[in-house]
Amino acid sequence: MSNTNDTKGTKATKERVAAYAVMVIALGAAVLSAQQAPDRSHPPAVGPAPSLRLPPLETRTLSNGLQVRIIGVHKVPTVHLELAVKGGVGSDPQRKFGVASLAADMLDEGAGSRNALEIADAIDFLGAELSTTGAPDATYVELHVPVARLGDALPIMADVVARPTFPDAELKRLRDERLASLLEIQDDPEQLIQVAFPRVVFGPQHRYGTAMMGTAASLQGITADDLKAFHAAQFRPSNAVLVVAGDVTADAIVPMLERAFGGWKGTAGGGAAALPPATQLTARHVYLIDKPGAAQSQVRIGWVGAARSTPDYFPLRVLNTILGEAFTSRLNTNLREVHGYAYGASSRFEMRSSAGAFYAAAGVQTDKTVEALKEFFSELTRIHDPVEPGELDKAKNYLAMLLPRNFETTRGTADALAQAWVYDLPADYYSTYADKVRAVTAADVKRVADTYIQPDKFAVVIVGDRKTIEPGVRALNLGLVTTVEAAEIMK
Repeated sequence: MSNTNDTKGTKATKERVAAYAVMVIALGAAVLSAQQAPDRSHPPAVGPAPSLRLPPLETRTLSNGLQVRIIGVHKVPTVHLELAVKGGVGSDPQRKFGVASLAADMLDEGAGSRNALEIADAIDFLGAELSTTGAPDATYVELHVPVARLGDALPIMADVVARPTFPDAELKRLRDERLASLLEIQDDPEQLIQVAFPRVVFGPQHRYGTAMMGTAASLQGITADDLKAFHAAQFRPSNAVLVVAGDVTADAIVPMLERAFGGWKGTAGGGAAALPPATQLTARHVYLIDKPGAAQSQVRIGWVGAARSTPDYFPLRVLNTILGEAFTSRLNTNLREVHGYAYGASSRFEMRSSAGAFYAAAGVQTDKTVEALKEFFSELTRIHDPVEPGELDKAKNYLAMLLPRNFETTRGTADALAQAWVYDLPADYYSTYADKVRAVTAADVKRVADTYIQPDKFAVVIVGDRKTIEPGVRALNLGLVTTVEAAEIMK
């Protein structure tokens, strides 16, 4: 039998705890009610853009003339190396489109005394990553490795850069994969528009008018000798830079780089030839590529844009941020948020050594293709009106605040510095970037809009269900309408 006093004591204790809890809740409610409710009538004010403070950059030159740029990032014991060679897809010879891209893919398919599997096994054993990429204006070889294994990994990277073997068996395998990919592209509207639009804008004779991987005909004509010739012409120490970012110092790593890369000589002369500028479009023209039953129409609208070297670079970045680069841009807000025609809409300037394309793009509901085209041209016309101060400031803040993200990792840091070398950017480019963005005025935005965005001269390329969309597209009277076969685009 329980003790009566104990029972009473337990009951009294519970009552005191309950009363204390009620008091705490009441006090908390009073404090909360005394606080001002959050103001949700407008977005919070934008704070100052974070300043970009990079570690010191050291430049050294190896005995063979290879320039090395080293930046110490001592957060984790890893290092990222990126070797950039000026000579990319834009350097492909006529009738051999695809050589640069294929050569880049073949670099690690056999190099020095190792075959492709041996290279992959050696890199995996070291806990490293090795990649090769062919881009429009350069070819890149990248190595990410723990600092403790750097000495073992560098000779492998050096072999891939300087001594690729381009074995026939691997060439055949990669060629067959690309030929299969070209067939698949014809059946995928989203991929097909990426090939069709530049073909229409640049034409089949200009390098930008053909997919980076080439065509079926050009691929079948590429031999190992073509790849070796491209490598010999472009891969020279005087035509390259090696960027190192990570937990290293210049004094420690340069002797290691000298041992690995010092014997790389390359051939004299060569180098990337300047790609001739494309002929600009002069009249609006609509191209329809039929994909029966397509749930969406893939749309791209534009023409030849601007080269990376343009003095209008910063005004164009601000302009395009307003028009279609940011999630809150006019195109995306209009077609996605307001009308629901597309999951996303955007615009882009492909700035390369030679002027690439400018285009506005979206995948839109098939039954809303005509309505979407109207909204595209509404925004491409409205961008010529003076931009409001608030929208201008928002775009400039977006760009200024985005820059530090490029340097959050050693990989991003190395790539940013490599890009600066490829495009001959000034030494203070990144440190003055935010200031140059903020210096852009509304008058600058209108000037570049008037120059680079002329909708009455744009090509309009649509991949979709022709039977459903053609009558409405023709009724818009945008310009001459031409139907094009997917197979013709891929030639």
